[in-house]
Amino acid sequence: MDKSINVVIFVVNIIEIMAERTFISFDWAIKKVLRHKENFTVLEGFLSELLGFDIKIQNLLESEGNKQHEEDKFDRVDILVKSKKGELMLIEVQYDDEDDYFHRMVYGISKLISEYIAEGQEYGSIKKAYSINIMYFRLGQGKDYIYEYEGKFVGRKMKDILNPTKHQKAKYEIETVADIFPKYFILRVGSFKEELVTNTMDEWMYFLKKSEIKDNFTAKGMAEAKLALRYENMKPEDQAAYKRHVENRRIEKSVTETAENRGKRKRSIEVAKVFLSVGTDKNLIAQATQLTLEEITTIEKGEELDKEE
Repeated sequence: MDKSINVVIFVVNIIEIMAERTFISFDWAIKKVLRHKENFTVLEGFLSELLGFDIKIQNLLESEGNKQHEEDKFDRVDILVKSKKGELMLIEVQYDDEDDYFHRMVYGISKLISEYIAEGQEYGSIKKAYSINIMYFRLGQGKDYIYEYEGKFVGRKMKDILNPTKHQKAKYEIETVADIFPKYFILRVGSFKEELVTNTMDEWMYFLKKSEIKDNFTAKGMAEAKLALRYENMKPEDQAAYKRHVENRRIEKSVTETAENRGKRKRSIEVAKVFLSVGTDKNLIAQATQLTLEEITTIEKGEELDKEE
C-alpha cells in the first residue's frame, strides 16, 4: 500500500512541476531547440555574455562527443559551435559527479582541435578553442559559480611572462600566448545564489538553475529565449518527450538519493553492532546512528533489519 501511495504522489508531483514550468531547461534546449539555425541567437547571447564579446555562430559541428542520443536517460549533453571567426566552442552540460572531470576537459578540447585541423594544414591555422562546462554537481573546491582559466607561461627564475614576438602578433592577430591556447570556463550552477542577480551573466545563471526568465532580464539572447524556449510553444510530441526527460532526471536523482540513504543506513547498523558489542547504552547508540530503540533491540537479538521480501 505504501509503495502505491508513493507512486501516486510522485506522478502528481511531476504533473504539478510541468504545469508550473514555462521554459524548458537548458540541457534539453541544447539537445533539441538550439541546434536549429533560427534559434542561434539564443546561444549567441549566452556565449556573448559569458565570453565578454559578441559571438556570431557560423554553424554547429558534430564530433564523437556530441552526437545525438536517442535515449532520454543520459547524464551529459554536448554542443560544438564554430563562430564566424573560426573559433571552436565546446559546450558541455554535466549532471552526474565525475572525479576525473578536469582531466576529461583537457582530453575533450585536445581531441576537438585535432579533429578539426585538416591534414596538411599549417598549425597556425588553428583558431582559439573554448571549453565551456556547465556543472550541476560540485566540481572542485571554491566559493564562486563561474571560473575562467587562462593559460600563460611564467619564467621559473625571472618570473616574467613569455609573450609572442611582434611578428607572431601581427601574423596570427594575437596579443598573448593565451590567445592561442584553449580557454576553459566552469559554471557551477549549484553554487549560484538566485536571489543575487547583479549582472547580465547572472541572468543566464538564473535561467540555468531555475529554467525561468524574469520580465526585467536584459541579457543578450534572453528576448529570443523567451520565445524559443517556452514549453507551451513546443509541438505535442516534443512536449511529451520533454516530460519524459524531466521524469527520467527525477527518477535518476531519486535512485541516487535512495542508494546514498541505504548506504548511510547500512553503516549505521554496522556502527550499532560495534557499540552493542562493547555494552554502549542503547539511547546513546540511537543518538549516534539515528536508529530507533526498537531497531537497536532487533540488532542486539542478532536479527536482520531491512530484509528483502
